[in-house]
Amino acid sequence: MSDIESLLIAFGDVAWGPWLLVLLLGGGIYFIILSRFIPFRYLGHSLALLSGKYEDGGPGEITHFQALSSALAGTIGMGNIAGVAVAITIGGPGAIFWMWMTAVLGITTKFFTCTLAVMYRGKDSAGELQGGPMYVIVEGLGPKFRPLATFFCLAGMIGCLPLFQTNQLVQTIREVIFIEQGWIDPSQATEFNLITGILLATLVAAIIFGGLHRIAAVAARLVPTMTLLYIGFAAYVILTNFGEVPFYLALIVEDAFTGMAVAGGAIGTVIATGVRRGAFSNEAGMGTEAMAHGAAKTNEPVREGLVAMLGPIIDTLIICTATALIILMTGVWHDQSANGVTLTSQAFEAAMPGIGRYVLITCVFFFSVSTMLSYSYYGSKCLSFLVGAHRKHYYNYVIVVMIVVGSLLSLDAMVGLVDGAFALMAIPTMVSTILLAPRVMTAAREYFVKLEKAP
Repeated sequence: MSDIESLLIAFGDVAWGPWLLVLLLGGGIYFIILSRFIPFRYLGHSLALLSGKYEDGGPGEITHFQALSSALAGTIGMGNIAGVAVAITIGGPGAIFWMWMTAVLGITTKFFTCTLAVMYRGKDSAGELQGGPMYVIVEGLGPKFRPLATFFCLAGMIGCLPLFQTNQLVQTIREVIFIEQGWIDPSQATEFNLITGILLATLVAAIIFGGLHRIAAVAARLVPTMTLLYIGFAAYVILTNFGEVPFYLALIVEDAFTGMAVAGGAIGTVIATGVRRGAFSNEAGMGTEAMAHGAAKTNEPVREGLVAMLGPIIDTLIICTATALIILMTGVWHDQSANGVTLTSQAFEAAMPGIGRYVLITCVFFFSVSTMLSYSYYGSKCLSFLVGAHRKHYYNYVIVVMIVVGSLLSLDAMVGLVDGAFALMAIPTMVSTILLAPRVMTAAREYFVKLEKAP
């Protein structure tokens, strides 16, 4: 392992220290107590908002559905496939339980962060209305907090590099198709990675240079399709082995408090791994979700918060759980030589011999590309805040180059760098949200009173 790879891995481990777990979990608990579980009572209303029933034609660029699709395009990705495998490999089955806990807290966290993203929108240098933690900080807390907003944007530009997605997509195509079929020799991996990275960068570039509207349009079509495809095949595997589900659900809960399956009794490792992978999966509290939902067309900030809170339910509680059950039920998780997407591929092939790996490749491709599209938008917004809207397109060039770079580097290095940057993004996002949370509840109470009185 090179010195750079060791440094990146250490960076991720330090950034995800106990202090960050306290910030994310403690903040989520605070939001639940402050809201008294009110958002959970309006899940039906959230779905009605998503259907377009309450569109109010307010300022913004995209609809509620497109905003959620854009956010899910960023969260439903390799975190649901490779990330779950990484969590089980490092922290054992019990890590999934802590992913669930992160998602439950993430529901209220997203309600608060995304309500604020609309409540405190600001104008960029081109005069366009924008949302996101950097604008929440400046508009909600005041100009003296601008350094905190700058810190978020700097971390965001690193965290939104599509390194992990590219790395795992290229690994899947290389190992599951080309090496497996004997089309290339393992010694040719570097050349294959480079060529595949260039082709992938060309495809992504054709979309991201079209701006938010093209990204949102593609996401609105791609995300529902790929989600239903993945859930459909996962449901088939789970239902055909339904008698084993109670055992493995019990194993997840038991191992969450013993850590004996893989972590050797190290409960701290199990919890840290679960929270880390859960946060990477649904991005609650990271701030990326606020940038997507902050662009929604609405005059009611609370409405967007209610739409946003559906994200962790779909992303972590449903999709990640399905992935975990398949990995556990097929028994491939006992093989410590496999990691990331390769482990998940083995699970799908074991569950559906002959077609499982190809089903996964299809899902991995769409998941990865959709995440890259959303990340290009997030990173561009961060750069726009720092140096002006007329320069934000330069980030797209960075995205294209880093897709190629990501295809050549190691998985551990990618996880360390991206995880570390996400941890740093959480600091300004969670601190500003905690400080402004009482204002969210004031707006929420007013909104729900009007909703109850509406005919």
